[in-house]
Amino acid sequence: MRKNYTSFQEIDQRLKILKLQCEIDQENLKLNVQNAKVDMVPQLFRTGLGINFTQSNTLKSVFVTFIANKVLGFIRSKRQSKSEDSQ
Repeated sequence: MRKNYTSFQEIDQRLKILKLQCEIDQENLKLNVQNAKVDMVPQLFRTGLGINFTQSNTLKSVFVTFIANKVLGFIRSKRQSKSEDSQ
């Protein structure tokens, strides 16, 4: 869709809006990448713990895996509530 502008002021205003939208999109992308990195590390950590501890078949290993899952779930819920509060 083509828009006809009647003045240079309108063009300048539209360019400013587009520039700001671009900056917002870039910041959102950076935030999404950071959140993906943060979410990925606990999952890999938990998976690694589970594999290492289930191979040794000890009660201590199962307990540590259980605690790690609870702690990571708590951290994830706090992160989600923080992101909901900021929006």
